[in-house]
Amino acid sequence: MRTKLEAPVRYELPIGDGAVDMNALMGETVTLSFTGNIFCVACGRKTKKSFNQGHCFPCLKRLASCDQCIVRPELCHYHAGTCREPEWGESHCLRPHVVYLANSSGLKVGVTRASQIPTRWIDQGASQAVVVFEVSERRIAGLLEATLRQVVADRTDWRRMLKGSPEPLDMVRERDRILKEAADLITRFRESPDWADTKISTTESVCEIGYPVNAYPEKVKAHNFDKTDTVSGVLQGIKGQYLILDSGVLNVRKFSGYELELSTE
Repeated sequence: MRTKLEAPVRYELPIGDGAVDMNALMGETVTLSFTGNIFCVACGRKTKKSFNQGHCFPCLKRLASCDQCIVRPELCHYHAGTCREPEWGESHCLRPHVVYLANSSGLKVGVTRASQIPTRWIDQGASQAVVVFEVSERRIAGLLEATLRQVVADRTDWRRMLKGSPEPLDMVRERDRILKEAADLITRFRESPDWADTKISTTESVCEIGYPVNAYPEKVKAHNFDKTDTVSGVLQGIKGQYLILDSGVLNVRKFSGYELELSTE
């Protein structure tokens, strides 16, 4: 879904050549039907099975955006001359990145391109976020994330995230605490050539994010178009890339490339 940081977040679901204002459907019965057609989000070819959020198998093997280093940025190997698509690496990896702390299902550390703020935070369902480091490229950000995850989690518990809003945190204080706990690790990193022009953020600006949710589920049940071709229910909320229906939750991003039809009552 496309997102825009408003109060609450504004969501649009691309359907065909247009986009549906999902916020306007809150409280209505929404039915999403899978036609059985899957099209690769990269090359557009029809495929029987989707990989890595919407790719056909050839694109999964060919594209740099499907490499393991996308999930684990510290493994970025552009500098080694082995990137599958060097031009893509230059436009996506050799760009300013940030290491951040987010409060989603609890405090976590993460990495994103600077240009992806606040989209990345919205997509993971964070209620608060603050920048910790500003760096020149993805690999350095990944190495710093790997350093900090020795003292703070790097995962979001999506089920916990969908059960409610986390307890608000003083994110600037949490950043200071994490930097203090990881001080020795960071000092060793600063002494390496990888530190380069890395900056420790001093901003006190915390991104606060609210989502359009009327009710959170007591028990999280996930819908899956690979098991059923129709998902229906009253739309009770939207958080991260999930639709919260009274019948269960749907991870929209997981089914990128699936041809869907939407109807409402």
